[in-house]
Amino acid sequence: MCLTAAPDINFVNLGIQVQHLVDGITLPIFGGFKVMFYGLIIGVGIIVGMLIAWRNAKAVGMDGDVIFDFAIYAIIFSVIGARLYYVIFSWDYYKDNLLQIFNTRGGGLAIYGAVIAAVLTLLIYCRVKKVPVLKLADCCFPGLIAGQAIGRWGNFVNCEAFGGYTNNLFAMQIRRSLVNPSMISQELLDHLVVTDGVEYIQVHPTFLYESVWNLGVLAVLLIMLKRKKFDGQIMCLYFLLYGLGRFWIEGLRTDQLILFATGIPVSQLLSAVMVLAAAAVLIWNLRKQKNRRTSEAFDR
Repeated sequence: MCLTAAPDINFVNLGIQVQHLVDGITLPIFGGFKVMFYGLIIGVGIIVGMLIAWRNAKAVGMDGDVIFDFAIYAIIFSVIGARLYYVIFSWDYYKDNLLQIFNTRGGGLAIYGAVIAAVLTLLIYCRVKKVPVLKLADCCFPGLIAGQAIGRWGNFVNCEAFGGYTNNLFAMQIRRSLVNPSMISQELLDHLVVTDGVEYIQVHPTFLYESVWNLGVLAVLLIMLKRKKFDGQIMCLYFLLYGLGRFWIEGLRTDQLILFATGIPVSQLLSAVMVLAAAAVLIWNLRKQKNRRTSEAFDR
């Protein structure tokens, strides 16, 4: 299709263009308050995740209402955790702009902070409500990864969470004026593209990579939910598989959060720790199950 104006987004090797990228919708009935599409997409992801968790709970004989009860607390504390994680590892900026800590509409939520907060909330909730924690976790984590797969498209409308320069099949050009300058690396400036007088950066669409990866993880978790050998296995598979994908994808991004003065991307480090810990727990439990079956066979 021939477009008369320069697009905002161009998947140059796929022939896909977005002519006018819109970041939100204004609601006149609320005094012109603008609802950001990023928030709407995150909201859809939360709803879909809750429905998947509810379905899983019903399938394993749990009270589905537990999911919605837990979700009230998990959503609140996950948002707080996502913000705290981002602020802590961006402290060089926020220490001189303390009021900006509360400006979530200005951006700055990190999924790992949300996951950590959700897990802590899960532990406390299950202890207080006398709910089996690993059984509930196995129901919830497929919903979590589904929400993440959807939520990553919020990064698309925000023109963020992209990688360095590439000219691969999925290479994405973004109008430079739409991007936060702090996210534009020297490598991207060195490969700046000018089309019809409009400047573009050409990047890895890492939001897309992660969304597709997460959908694959979701499929595995749903399949294994019916075949799991022990409670907590689905949670471990989430940490293993999501961690593997995130470790690779995080290495491509230009907006990494750094572990203070170490120069190490904190989310990449956390991914590696998650993968190793989850693999160890899975191997230990599967061997335990195998030894138990062997022992029972000898007893017969």
